[in-house]
Amino acid sequence: MRTLGSVPDLVAAPARGRWFVERMLEAWEAGHAVLPVDPRLPDDARELLLKTMRPTVVIGDDGTRHAADGDEVEDGDAIVVATSGTTGEPKGVVLTHDALAASARATSTALGVDPAADRWLACLPLAHVGGLSVVTRALVTGTGVDVLDEFDADAVDRSDATLVSLVGTALRRVDVSRWRRILLGGGAPPPDRPAHAVATYGLTETGSGVVYDGWPLEGVELRIVAGEVQIRGPMLLRTYRDGTSPLTADGWLATGDEGELAADGKLSVRGRRGDMIITGGENVWPEAVERRLEAHPAVERAAVIGRPDSEWGQRVVAVVVPTDASSPPSLDALRDWVRETQPTWSAPKQLDLVESLPTTSLGKVRRDRLRDR
Repeated sequence: MRTLGSVPDLVAAPARGRWFVERMLEAWEAGHAVLPVDPRLPDDARELLLKTMRPTVVIGDDGTRHAADGDEVEDGDAIVVATSGTTGEPKGVVLTHDALAASARATSTALGVDPAADRWLACLPLAHVGGLSVVTRALVTGTGVDVLDEFDADAVDRSDATLVSLVGTALRRVDVSRWRRILLGGGAPPPDRPAHAVATYGLTETGSGVVYDGWPLEGVELRIVAGEVQIRGPMLLRTYRDGTSPLTADGWLATGDEGELAADGKLSVRGRRGDMIITGGENVWPEAVERRLEAHPAVERAAVIGRPDSEWGQRVVAVVVPTDASSPPSLDALRDWVRETQPTWSAPKQLDLVESLPTTSLGKVRRDRLRDR
């Protein structure tokens, strides 16, 4: 068993608002890295996270510190963030101070952030990179930041900050007109997003969004290899916590997303490779169909998945949360709606009406759970 010493430790701490930020700064001052632990995790999930990430020091909910039989980090490492795990077991993404600084500079340049006039609001979970990066970019650039313990629509609307990062579900619950700029992540943006909301694309491995409204941030390179989006830039992870690296020898990260680059360099992302539906020999990308379905007035939220079909190979299934449960949309109505803008084969052949969709804490739909229904 060890205590905090001269070697760089990995300090695990509950990611609770301003309290966590203070613990993170203390660890950084001592040369250590931090693992944010989602305080909403049940005990078993928390223990599995700690076993997988192997911190050397654990800070309890009461603030007490305990040495743990884990592994140190390297000099320059700042944070280890668990991936959201939408497609499998979470991995620990190791991001350095240099990577955080590069991300902060690129983001701030793209948004025209003025530290003297702007202020960030951090209201997304700090255990995920989408929420934590709000805090780290504010710290790096000297921009003010307010940190909420959890998302609260009333508290968000009372904030006097000018910049905020939200997900689509949160966007629907707050007054969007009061913000100078909104970063929007956590999945495909809603079809009615406001003009000052920037649709971001990135992964935990990229330290937050690195593509804004289709355009790469300063210092970010994009390429398409066999239909897959690949990214290179100074804000990428150093390694995974288990010592493996997803980077090629020359620094490219294969994202697992299908996409294409226009002649002018603008990126269009179709979706996760494993999410594509092949029905009757035709390819259907769920996110495009989901965006169309959510534009229907009778649809509150929608997810699109493929299920085995003896005739078509896979059939397109729409899993829909209706706006009014007493008057849900019909399958025929939604098929007609989709066919107005998309090929016939993209129209769903099955409709499942549900009260809610399984999501991650950042609002990403867990399609894997829907397929298992």
